[in-house]
Amino acid sequence: MINITLPDGSVRPYESGITAHQIALSISEGLARNVLAAEVDGQVWDSSRPIENDAKVKLLTWNDNEGKSTFWHSSAHLMAEALEELYPGTKFGIGPAIETGFYYDVDFGDREFSSVDFKQIEDKVIELAKRKSEYTRKPISKAEAEQYFTEKGDEYKLDLIKDLQDGTITLYTQGKFTDLCRGPHIPNTGFIKAVKLMNVAGAYWRGDETRKQLTRIYGVTFTKQSELTEYLHMIEEAKKRDHRKLGKELELFTFSEKVGMGLPLWLPKGTALREKLVSFLQKAQAKAGYEQVITPHIGHKNLYITSGHYEKYGADSFQPIKTPQEGEEFFLKPMNCPHHCEIYKTKPRSYKDLPVRYAEFGTVYRYEQSGELHGLTRVRGFTQDDAHLFCRPDQVKEEFKKVIDLVLYVFKALGFEHYTAQISLRDPENKTKYIGTDENWALAESAIIEAAAEKGLQTVVELGEAAFYGPKLDFMVKDALGRKWQLGTIQVDYNLPERFELEYTGSDNLKHRPVMIHRAPFGSLERFVAVLIEHCAGEFPLWLTPEQFIVLPISEKYEDYAKKVLESLNNSDIRGLIDIRDEKIGRKIRDAEVKKIPYMLIIGEKEMNEGVVSVRKHGEGDLGSMTQEKFRIQLVKEITI
Repeated sequence: MINITLPDGSVRPYESGITAHQIALSISEGLARNVLAAEVDGQVWDSSRPIENDAKVKLLTWNDNEGKSTFWHSSAHLMAEALEELYPGTKFGIGPAIETGFYYDVDFGDREFSSVDFKQIEDKVIELAKRKSEYTRKPISKAEAEQYFTEKGDEYKLDLIKDLQDGTITLYTQGKFTDLCRGPHIPNTGFIKAVKLMNVAGAYWRGDETRKQLTRIYGVTFTKQSELTEYLHMIEEAKKRDHRKLGKELELFTFSEKVGMGLPLWLPKGTALREKLVSFLQKAQAKAGYEQVITPHIGHKNLYITSGHYEKYGADSFQPIKTPQEGEEFFLKPMNCPHHCEIYKTKPRSYKDLPVRYAEFGTVYRYEQSGELHGLTRVRGFTQDDAHLFCRPDQVKEEFKKVIDLVLYVFKALGFEHYTAQISLRDPENKTKYIGTDENWALAESAIIEAAAEKGLQTVVELGEAAFYGPKLDFMVKDALGRKWQLGTIQVDYNLPERFELEYTGSDNLKHRPVMIHRAPFGSLERFVAVLIEHCAGEFPLWLTPEQFIVLPISEKYEDYAKKVLESLNNSDIRGLIDIRDEKIGRKIRDAEVKKIPYMLIIGEKEMNEGVVSVRKHGEGDLGSMTQEKFRIQLVKEITI
């Protein structure tokens, strides 16, 4: 007998050789019908694989990320079977699951292939899926694997086998298709009910430009047709909300090849929005005891050698800036924290002075590969809402909790209601990626775990996702379409204070090291604005909108009154503009709707004679006439956060 520990902590005895599917069946038939795979002592296994020893087991369904990943990897195999049947002689590279489905790299030989072939392949996939063929796992020796794929004439699989150790190789078969694969897979093809091939692209074998370019086919599958329909609808909605498209339409930002790839230019309206975000957070930080600092855009190479950033990020930095002085080199700033450490060191510190909280909207630079650049979400120059807190060890948890409060305040003000806090810890199996002692890492990790628990956050733990100098709490936010984005982050760091020899005098008159907390509620202004645009489809909270209203005179006869209305409201710190183009009022209203301006104030003879404005709200229509003062009070109330 063996003991199986389930996620709720319960322990159940079973005979050795039990499978995850059988465990599920012992709990309920409904659960067994939905199990796709199982996590056994942290590794994902086929649900049909025998478990021989005591183990912790988590049954995986479509609701688990690992379950979806297994489902999509199995779908890649099914698509490969369809391709082999439709196009005999096709050779296969790799076919992994990705975040939104799967792809397979394929060599069609001299055959032309394009998206016009998708429908035929999709139909074949569903036809094969209905056969409910089991995915069967077979361990095989290296020599047998080489013989099999030599006979099949698939040089790509032979190339992969070269890097594998004898005794670790497995084949998976479903229907008439057999592939080199470590697995795991779903029980049978019958789970796959809907398929859509999304895209086709070129991909060099093993990413090597000197080797053959294969055809990469992207696809996605679901357990129900309705899920695919919903997914395709979401994709169309995402296209409408694409921040690159809306950023151009709303005149927020642009890029210029002459300026450089990945270096955004903020237009007047985008700058107004950005400055409003900065002002909002600066006010909140001032209340929380932060002091504003400003540091240069460059730093001496030795600064980043001391901090460890040169060793860890040197390859991702821009080339050094050499000066006329022999051997002197500067770098564009990749991080703000080393500069803040130097500010801390400008004078002696007492335990009574701590915590010290420095905040800066500091622009940093990293040389991202051109193929990885994407609008505002992946750029080469970005501004972090950075702050660094220097505190005593006994203050760490309390300060960390205050930062959590600040992050949640930001999310609430901007309409992000759904989020998960990810506790990102060091990979215990690969400590070479990190700096610092085991003792300091243990202290830092426990402080984060305890603070998150005391604030009642919904958390997940991810090993290996820590920063190189310390663990962190990352906030994973869901937008209006249900997509997850990593925004705010808080990090505990015992290491940079050690590297920079930071000190304070304790109550015992001895020198001590402060602990450093890194935090950025927005993360970066660029990425945050991109996510915000897509979350609210360009319809920002009124307090943040660059243009809160527009005055629309029906004809030039009413322009003088319209200008007085505009001046009066602008003097009340409400942001607006006027449209005095020689256009019909219907056209002016349509243009204001396209620009997503929240309120339109229409001015005609009646409004001028009665000293009122006719108010129209974006997306809702007419609200009727009201006095300027009533409209002003309504707006001020709406923009108060």
